[in-house]
Amino acid sequence: MARIPMVAGNWKMNGSVDFTREFLGQLTTTAGEENAVETLLLLPYLYLQTAQQLLNSSNVAWGAQNVSEYAEGAYTGEISGNMLRDFACSYVLVGHSERRSTYLETNSQVAAKFFQAINTGIKPILCVGETLEDRNNATTFNVIEQQLHAVFENSQFKNCMGSGFIIAYEPVWAIGTGKVATPEQVQEIHAFIRQILAKYDNNVANVTRILYGGSVKPENAMEIFKQKDIDGGLVGGASLHSDIFREVISICNRFCLQSTC
Repeated sequence: MARIPMVAGNWKMNGSVDFTREFLGQLTTTAGEENAVETLLLLPYLYLQTAQQLLNSSNVAWGAQNVSEYAEGAYTGEISGNMLRDFACSYVLVGHSERRSTYLETNSQVAAKFFQAINTGIKPILCVGETLEDRNNATTFNVIEQQLHAVFENSQFKNCMGSGFIIAYEPVWAIGTGKVATPEQVQEIHAFIRQILAKYDNNVANVTRILYGGSVKPENAMEIFKQKDIDGGLVGGASLHSDIFREVISICNRFCLQSTC
């Protein structure tokens, strides 16, 4: 079974109601052309209702950037998976590098969020990646393996391997630093992630999509998407510009159609 590529845009803490309405209107006028690629927008909580209203009849999916590890209760300021379901979210990010670094989320917290998402019918996008210090200390593989094992070694994992979860690799050292991860470096890590997953279930490893989240843009998209184990991109800053985001989607779509993925 071929893996359907995905181009996901993470707006982070950006946008407004007017911006969201204008952007979604521009995106949906051309998104139908990219039939070989799944398009996803990960929006701030406040704009999920707008996305639900404007994208409901389109082929563009929407989701959130974070979810609570708790189902409900006295957790002021948190948003549960069931709340996200009220706005028909299909996906949610868990363990994004900024959540891990700025808000000090641990591997166990990320795992709890992963399973909360699945338990509410939302597909989690599990983000993993190493810092510059990790790479300089040659601990990249150990760090990523620990991040993955927090989920894969959990007793709940065996019951949700067919849930359609996604993994996103973010080399933190190559995001907004001026440093660039080569397509070969990225492919090496993606292959490593798939190899770890194969230890639990080879079929799941073959069908699970692994996205690259390290400053994807039109200038490097084609070389990235050509790599065997890269199934699309988690796009950050470039996803705030509808023309640039559409171009990345188009590049992914063009490559996919050429390679019959």
